[in-house]
Order: sequence, then C-alpha cells, then structure tokens
Amino acid sequence: MRSSQFFLSTAKEAPAEAELVSHKLMLRAGLIKRLGSGLYTWMPLGLRILRKVEAIVREEMDRAGAVELLMPVVIPAELWQESGRWDVFGPQMLKIRDRHERDFLFGPTHEEVITDIARKEIRSYRQLPVNFYQIQTKFRDEIRPRFGVMRAREFLMKDAYSFHADEASLDATYRTMYATYGRIFTRLGLKFRAVAADTGAIGGSGSHEFHVLADSGEDAIAYCPDSDYAANVELAEALAPEGPRPAPSQAMQEVATPGRHTIAEVTEFLGVPAERVVKTLIVKGEHGLVALLLRGDHELNEVKAGKLTGVYAPLAFASDAEVHAAAGCPPGSIGPVGLKLPIIADRALMNLADFVCGANVAGYHLTGVNFGRDLPEPVFADIRNAVDGDPSPDGRGRLSICRGIEVGHIFKLGTKYSEALEATVLDEQGKSRTLVMGCYGIGVSRIVAAAIEQGHDERGIVFPQGIAPFELAIVALGYRKNPAVKEAADALHDLLKAADIDVLLDDRDERPGVMFADMELIGVPHRVVVSERGLKEGQIEYQGRKDAAAAKIGQSEAGQFVMERVKACREMA
Repeated sequence: MRSSQFFLSTAKEAPAEAELVSHKLMLRAGLIKRLGSGLYTWMPLGLRILRKVEAIVREEMDRAGAVELLMPVVIPAELWQESGRWDVFGPQMLKIRDRHERDFLFGPTHEEVITDIARKEIRSYRQLPVNFYQIQTKFRDEIRPRFGVMRAREFLMKDAYSFHADEASLDATYRTMYATYGRIFTRLGLKFRAVAADTGAIGGSGSHEFHVLADSGEDAIAYCPDSDYAANVELAEALAPEGPRPAPSQAMQEVATPGRHTIAEVTEFLGVPAERVVKTLIVKGEHGLVALLLRGDHELNEVKAGKLTGVYAPLAFASDAEVHAAAGCPPGSIGPVGLKLPIIADRALMNLADFVCGANVAGYHLTGVNFGRDLPEPVFADIRNAVDGDPSPDGRGRLSICRGIEVGHIFKLGTKYSEALEATVLDEQGKSRTLVMGCYGIGVSRIVAAAIEQGHDERGIVFPQGIAPFELAIVALGYRKNPAVKEAADALHDLLKAADIDVLLDDRDERPGVMFADMELIGVPHRVVVSERGLKEGQIEYQGRKDAAAAKIGQSEAGQFVMERVKACREMA
C-alpha cells in the first residue's frame, strides 16, 4: 500500500470534548470521525484495524466449532414482548415504528432472535450442541455517550449463543469459550484478565468478564497475585474478619459534632480512624425501609446489597424525607442505636467494639457503642467492596485492586429465554426438554479503543503488531525528487509485500518531521527510513515503535532484516 493511494487524515490536536486518551488519539490519527452523539464513521485507517480484530475473533470462533450467521439489526417487538424484556430493558432500547404502525427495535442484543431460530430449526437432541455467532452492529441509546467508541451508541459486537440438551453440555461449551476468549485476547496482543462477574440484566447462573488492564478502566478488578483468583469488585467476596470481638471498654456517650456530617469531618473532629466509625445507609426494602451498616472506610457494594433478602432490587436509596421520617434526623447523623428498622451490617463490623456512629439527632454522634449491649446484634452479610489487602477468598494470599476495560463477557444463561419462548427439543426418550443456553459477547470496536488505552505514549498510539493498521512503514524522504530514493523504496516495498508483510510506503511530498510524526501517531510497529544520505552510505534506518533510537542496516541486507524482525514479532504474539 502507498500513502498516495490511501487516505491519511491526521491532526495535531484533538477536539476539546475528547476525554480519554483513546478518544483523543483515534480522532488525531484519523481512525474515526464523529457524525453525531455516540455515532462515528470508521475511516479507512481505523477500518483496517477493526477488520484485523474481527478476523482474529472470527478465526478463533470458527476454530472452536461455532457457526457464523447474521441476524437482522431491526427486530419485531413481538419477540421481546414474548420474552418479557420489551417493557423492562430500559431507555437504552431504541424503539421505532414502521409505516403500518408496527413496533420494532434496533437490536441491543439478540437472545430473543436466536432463540426464535432455535425453536423453529432444532427438533432433536442429535442437533445439539450448537453454537451460533455473528459479528454485527448493535445500537444502545446511551443517555450520555462518551469516550468515543468506548461508550458509543452504535458499535460492532461479536455475540454468540449456544444451545444444549443439559447443563453438563453447557458447562463443556462454556469452558471451550473461556479458553477461546483467552486465545483471542492473547493473539490481539493485549494484557488482560478473566474475572468472575455478576450476571446482571442478561441473567443466568454464572459468568466471566474479560478485561483489558488499563488505568483508565471503568471497572475495578480484585485479583490475587499469588493465585488465579480474579473477580469484578461487584462480585469479589469480602471475607469476615478473623478473631473474636473485643469486650466493650468504653461507656456509650452522646457527643456534639456541630456541622460534621461526612466520615472525614467526623473522624477529624473526634480524632478517631475511619475504621472505628460506622456509617448507616437507608435503602428501600420489599416491606419498608432497611438500614445497612458499614465501616467508615468501606464502600457499599450495590450489587451485593441488591441481592439481600428483604431489600428491593435494583437497590434504591431512601429520600431525605424518608430518612428524616424513619430516623428523626437528616442524613449525616443517622445511627443504628434505637433505630426502628431492620438492620443488616457488613461482616467487617463483626469484631468491631467501642465504635462511633450517628446519634439520630442532628449535630450529634455516639461514641463507645457496642453490639449486644447498646443495640441488638444485627444480621451480618457481605455488602461491601473488597479493598486492596483483603484476604483472597481462595485463601492463597491478599487481594490487589486494578482497573480494567470490559471487552468480553460470557454467560451461562440456562433456560431464561428458552422457557419464555418455549424453545424445546426431543431427548433420547422422545420427551420434550427445554433448551439450555449460553451467551458469549466481545466488543469488537471497543477492543480498538482499549488497545490504545493500554498502548500509547507521548508520540501517539503503540498498537500490538497483530492489529496495527500496517505492520511496517517505509518512510521515503524525497521520494518524488530523488530517483535513487524512489527506486530503493519501491524495491523494498515490493519485496516485503511479496513476503506477505503488511507494508505502507509513505511516498508523500511532506517534510520528514511530518512523516515521522504521522507514522508514530498511527501506531505502526516497525519503521524503515530510506533517504539520499543513507543510500550514499549504503544504509537504511530501522526503528521499532518502542525503540529509543534507530539502527543503521546495510541496504543489501535491509529486506531480509526487516522480514525476520516482523515475522519474529508475529510469532511472539
């Protein structure tokens, strides 16, 4: 490929609204162009990257025995009404009507469509298991699209759905897809972790998320450096503390704390650490309000709390008026002593004595409070986020917390959708059985942004070689003015192209600085410079994208050197 026959559109600055590094660099490198809120055109350079990601995903899915199909983007409402999701999926679903006033939606996910196919096409257990997949555009009407393609309204996704006669068959395919995803992200050249996750709105009995590790990631991941344990913080268990609770050593006292409402303000005023303060949160329950207690230095895990018996799901906090009616004070002074509500305390409070809490009187707190003496023993449960240094749930070390960008998610769906849509199959005895399902998604377009978040520097993008727009760039200085440069650059380009190297010959009539900057910005892993001065010395320059300096290579050895270097990097991927 030659620059003169391609389309490069780079910029020195990104628009002011671009926030994440990936968003800024994708716009600067000309990978995408914004059309509207959460809507982007993939430009030729960006599309090359997207297609390379897509190809790796497709190759590994085919290798795993999945069968590709393509389902419609626009889906009749009847299917979603039949599954019960038409009214509960939420405002992310974009609903439309045709000229006959019939309801449709732009597909945010395709469980209903594939289950409809299965109930019409799969009749016997002999047709099972089967795993269908597609790589297709999805649409979710995000309330606030942001971060470029990381959270766009329209995006490219690989979604797969497997059908089984029983749970054992599903488990086998789930393990296969887990391994397949590992191969995919390894081939993509990404640093990633597979973590146990909550099934969320999709439902099912178990799931794993695959996260690209990056400081800018929206998700917190708890993992043990000494074992294979890893889980999304939403799911990671926070173990109960070891040892018995100390005996009370202080009398309970009411202390004035004027104007102190937050944990930080109370701890500073009273001179106590946050881990000796108990905060009280009031949430809505199935039969009224419920009080949740946590240590002052811990955060409530809303996913865990929403699964508690008696707590309304999804979790909803009481209003200020409801808090005042229940506790007789505004938020900031609430405490469990004398509170006439069901109380659930986090496990971390099990061995806490002589703690501080709100007094249920505005501007006052209680000190020296103890369970069993000053208030009844509460129900204890795991309702907090795990934190760095917590014991690992597998008992093999301590947890560390890192950030990740979710790029893949696999679910054991079970019979949630097959029951709703009455998708059944005849078993060996001729009896009707409900199909068991699995679901496996990868955010293809999101992977491009995640790779940039993980790989970049002050000069631009540092792509893994497997998904870079080109493997190697030949920068020909004076290509249109110097016949020797043109001849040498053309010969090297043709040699590398014949050797199946994905090469870009930059034959533009631009200043050297512009050409170098552009190749670094767009993330090409290998660069060769052909110049008049170098040719006079019988040399060309080679520099890897991560190399600190260029190396001079004899012109006659350049082709072989570059081919070996590029192919060696392929093998390492």
